[in-house]
Amino acid sequence: AQEKKIFMVQGPYPIIRQLLRARGWVERKAPSTGRQLEQHCGDQNRPRLQTAPSSGGARQREEEEQCDEDPHGIHHLMSYLARDQLPNFIWTNFLETVDRQLLREDSVLNHFARVDAFTTKEGLCLSLQNLPWIEQADPNAFFPRCYRLGTRDDREAFIEDFRLTAARSLLKLALEEAGNRPVRTEQVPNSASKEGESHISHPKHSTAQPGSPLYPELVEEALEVCKQHLGVLQHEDIDRNTPSPCRTCIDWDNFLQQYYRVAHEGAGLVLTRQQRKQCQNLLQSLAEKLPQLDMEGKLNVWILKPGAESQGRGIICMTRLEEMLQLAWSCTAPSVQVGRWVVQKYVERLLTIFGTKFDIRQWFVVTDWKPLTVWFYRDCYLRFCSRPFSLHHLERARHLCNVSVQKWYKTSPDQDPRVPSDKIWSNKQFQEYLAQVGQADAWHEVLVPGMKAAILNTLRSARDRVRFRKGNFELYGADFVVGENLQPWLLEINSCPTMSPSSAVTRQLCANVQRDTLCLVLDRKDNPTCSIGAFELIYKE
Repeated sequence: AQEKKIFMVQGPYPIIRQLLRARGWVERKAPSTGRQLEQHCGDQNRPRLQTAPSSGGARQREEEEQCDEDPHGIHHLMSYLARDQLPNFIWTNFLETVDRQLLREDSVLNHFARVDAFTTKEGLCLSLQNLPWIEQADPNAFFPRCYRLGTRDDREAFIEDFRLTAARSLLKLALEEAGNRPVRTEQVPNSASKEGESHISHPKHSTAQPGSPLYPELVEEALEVCKQHLGVLQHEDIDRNTPSPCRTCIDWDNFLQQYYRVAHEGAGLVLTRQQRKQCQNLLQSLAEKLPQLDMEGKLNVWILKPGAESQGRGIICMTRLEEMLQLAWSCTAPSVQVGRWVVQKYVERLLTIFGTKFDIRQWFVVTDWKPLTVWFYRDCYLRFCSRPFSLHHLERARHLCNVSVQKWYKTSPDQDPRVPSDKIWSNKQFQEYLAQVGQADAWHEVLVPGMKAAILNTLRSARDRVRFRKGNFELYGADFVVGENLQPWLLEINSCPTMSPSSAVTRQLCANVQRDTLCLVLDRKDNPTCSIGAFELIYKE
């Protein structure tokens, strides 16, 4: 073992262990984690493997044997001999689990410190708020606007944003209703549409008028608020002390209650011809100043997220301001500190596939922070929800694409049968679909450049807060949704993306990205021209 390279793995990574052993490396067992690892493999991998095709049985046994850690074989003997040697390479799921005394000067470790500046929801929100001070870039062009409800300034900014969005949404609803055309309703999956046709959902809006009529000043008030807001946007570069349009003498509580009736309860609106023209002109002018005006839709849906949780825990979609503020300040949500919530604008105008919401998990690796060096993985995968997309039903099964959320739901009977049963697609399958709906160039011309730009801007916004050690690297998983216009919107970045396969697609892709990551961080040092698989260098300062 003296001449052999030593590695240590903590967590459910049988592929990493297998690849390093195949290179002739020797494993030093992580202190007191052997049993935990075996348990982790059992808990995390085995149930998911049952969703694989029938050939998965042999693979399952193979992975179980890897988890079993070769208790009597040559690897076990070599590990015993290596027990006192410091590892050359450590791959772990959490940086906190690594004993600093185990690190040699030239050890390679798969994490950096303080990456919570962009890998927690709170950290990402704060870093991207600061982006315009660091770069010539607008976070509103790729990251749905986001607020930390635990800080007073952010909470007040959110309340103002919610009110302004309600006023804009009311103008959109009024125009839609005044259009003297059949109101568009949400498409029913698998209706009389042609095979392969793109299903893009539009929220239905009833023209029924239940209850008492709306007070006639409602549209006028919305127009006045939007005019004032436009004035602020046009002059904000000159005078930052312009009073907020939300501080006007509108009774906001009353306005919002009436807006809820129109948006969510089907109450009708009547527009004069003059108001109609004003609405059109105002929205057109606002669109030039607000990059999110189109994607924000007209129902004012927001998504509340616990600030430091992952895997979709605690996330909820909501439409009423008072309920959101109440939830964020109640102690009823388990494991969430009061006030540690972020609230983010929900992308209402989504591209759906076969009437179903999906998101994209996109990998990238950072190998250095000074100079910042970023590698983008050319393969990725899509994750589908189990129920058709609808903004009138806000349950998790329709709106959260995380595998860890969707595994608890059966596919609903009204789901289009063309949605894959394991709820996963590769980017190749997505590209084929885009070609079928007449968008063959969108992947390479819109989606990939958009994802790369969002990732780079995010890393630049956070780099001064990250603590890095030369020789380390980190593999991240960024999650994106896609707007109706095919623009990607960044939702979050994960510092420990799952490598436990939930489908045939992810079994292959997760194995590939682990193999290519090892080539990138181990082989390239000695051989800069070696193969690094699907990685491409997208940035080096």
